Amino acid sequence: MTNKFRSWIYSLSFIGLIAGGVVAASGTATEGGHGASIALTFLWIAVILIAAKFGGLVEKLGQPAVLGELVIGVILGNLALVGLHTFEPILEDGIIKFLAELGVVILLFQIGLESNIKQMREVGLSAFLVAVVGVVLPFVLGTYVVGPWIMPGLDPNAYLFLGAALTATSVGITARVFKDLGKLHIPEAQIVLGAAVIDDVLGLVILAVVSAIVTVGAVSLGMIGWILAKAILFLVGSIVIGQLLAPWLGRMFAKIQTGIGMKFTLAIIVCLLFAYLAQMIGLAAIVGAFAAGLILDPVHFRYFKDAKIVHDVKQALKDADASNEAIKQVNHAIEEHSHRHIEDLIEPLAFFLVPIFFVLTGMEVKLDSLFDGRVLLVALAITLVAIVGKILAGAAAGKVNKLLVGCGMIPRGEVGLIFASIGKGLGVINDELFSVIVIMVILTTLLTPPILSVMLKKYKE
Repeated sequence: MTNKFRSWIYSLSFIGLIAGGVVAASGTATEGGHGASIALTFLWIAVILIAAKFGGLVEKLGQPAVLGELVIGVILGNLALVGLHTFEPILEDGIIKFLAELGVVILLFQIGLESNIKQMREVGLSAFLVAVVGVVLPFVLGTYVVGPWIMPGLDPNAYLFLGAALTATSVGITARVFKDLGKLHIPEAQIVLGAAVIDDVLGLVILAVVSAIVTVGAVSLGMIGWILAKAILFLVGSIVIGQLLAPWLGRMFAKIQTGIGMKFTLAIIVCLLFAYLAQMIGLAAIVGAFAAGLILDPVHFRYFKDAKIVHDVKQALKDADASNEAIKQVNHAIEEHSHRHIEDLIEPLAFFLVPIFFVLTGMEVKLDSLFDGRVLLVALAITLVAIVGKILAGAAAGKVNKLLVGCGMIPRGEVGLIFASIGKGLGVINDELFSVIVIMVILTTLLTPPILSVMLKKYKE
């Protein structure tokens, strides 16, 4: 028996053991009261995380892990089609829903951390034009043309969310392809990555406007103008005020403690505070989380040091007559640790929370609605619009490979899912449209890496 075959046997046995435990636990949870219910929630979380990791096997096929998490969620959420209803209570668990919401806030915080203000200034006019066309064109097509044409009779607000979902671009997926092939330095890559950053900001503004329109229940030019102004003022104000306050906050918290724990706490406080403020003024919490990520830079944490490492270093220097080279290496290690980027600290929390959001989102996809041939054709048509809208945006890229730029903007990834999830939470998007949007996200995410790989391998600098 080969090691590979043996590992598969162990994996399947472990899955069988977990599934048996879930069936037994779900059968007795209602008999044990609140304590048993909480215990079952712990088990559900474990099942979701295990499932997400098995979904991550798609990375061996060159696909992003988010695609596997979605697909595994779709499988778990549709096992009822073969008579297995074991996992259905997950969708009704309030604690898991909260963790998924927290996960999406942390995710947008991460995106903000990766999208610094300096990078946004340097991308140039080409990236800005690509971003604008890549947002406006899909939004107009989805909201006012294709949506009403192929899915007539829906709430007008549903078309708004469809258009908003089509505006998204997942910078992480495209960036990974460029990086893996050693092409991050080419002009097309810089335009795509810069445009994706601006795209995120414009998309979040559109999300804020659309969400507020749905919540208020009325549409007027003045109201839309106010919502747009409020969103822009919040983002700009957050960046300006945050840049001024962040160093002061860093110094203040460092006076209390300079360890990694305090550094992590400061970052999370800023993230949640901005999410709260955004929600309070009528914007989505993820807009605030994104703004919080934009304002935090490593320089704001320069006052922090890991007390344990500093202590160990001092003790080592005291106990031994170290050479100049050894002292230099130790000082370098302290400096590296004290300037450790906050993204590294947030990442473990994201590893826990973000997969819950994606698996739960996948579970909400109802495949039975796709058994209808008409619905499946709608999903394919929306996907075609999503692809064409971004490819046409590449025409604004200037004197570069416009098709490469357009293809780099295609994947919708996590941002498109966030838009669809918020629309479903507001009761605007029904199961059918939600499934269509998720299928569109899956297809654009799945198709882009191999297309880019082929194009980049033929690229001549």
